[in-house]
Amino acid sequence: MILHQISNCILILHQIIGAPNLKHFYQKIIWQYHRREFPGLISYSRFIGIAAIAVVPLTLYLRFRMEMSRHTGLSVIDSTPLRVCMNLPSPRHQVFKGLAGRGKSSTGWFYGFKLHLVINHVGELMNVFISAGNHDDRKPVLDLVRKLKGKLLGDKGYSKKKLLQQLMAQGVQLLTTLKKNMKPQQRTFFDRLLLRKRSLVETTNDLLKNYFQIEHSRHRSVTGLMNTILTVLIAYTFYPTKPEMRGVVLQGALVPITP
Repeated sequence: MILHQISNCILILHQIIGAPNLKHFYQKIIWQYHRREFPGLISYSRFIGIAAIAVVPLTLYLRFRMEMSRHTGLSVIDSTPLRVCMNLPSPRHQVFKGLAGRGKSSTGWFYGFKLHLVINHVGELMNVFISAGNHDDRKPVLDLVRKLKGKLLGDKGYSKKKLLQQLMAQGVQLLTTLKKNMKPQQRTFFDRLLLRKRSLVETTNDLLKNYFQIEHSRHRSVTGLMNTILTVLIAYTFYPTKPEMRGVVLQGALVPITP
């Protein structure tokens, strides 16, 4: 049990400090300079074998970290692609066959998965969901926000009357940008201000990809992919300067929701 806890700790530390290569981090940093802090270290090959069964404890720890996030009444939802190969899949790419999907984002077509996430207005992680790349962004919304109340900001891809009504019955007011064929809607000054600050979640996605490197094409197994995603999200919860909405007065922006 202790060996598994040490392995999980090393996996998370690897993401927190932003080391680009796990093998180098383990052999050149942990093994050479921190053996006193991690007694009973094992070889790298054995370490990788133990790391392969770390998905369940890492999932539970991520859930624990998200439970510590503050319920501020103002949240943002978005999805971002997680590509598992640089180009669209070839017949030789079999690692994620039957799991990954071919989807389309604002930057074009991709093959892989989607990370759906909800953060509060100070950048803290509230909930996450992993799906295939061709999954409809609106399907996991009700589960993602089932414990939340207040206002939820999203892009026009979440705009659907039925979903809007379901969320309202749950105590959540969904605010989205408008599609071209939608009629103008009456919105308060604060609502228009909040929608301008929805890009907060895009800053979070950029941090996850470019600093923590949650997206890359070197995965050789499903467990390797899940370990990377989980440890990156856990490391993000420890990140000291998360993106946040500045200049937002919650007392004016939030109103009671009556289902």
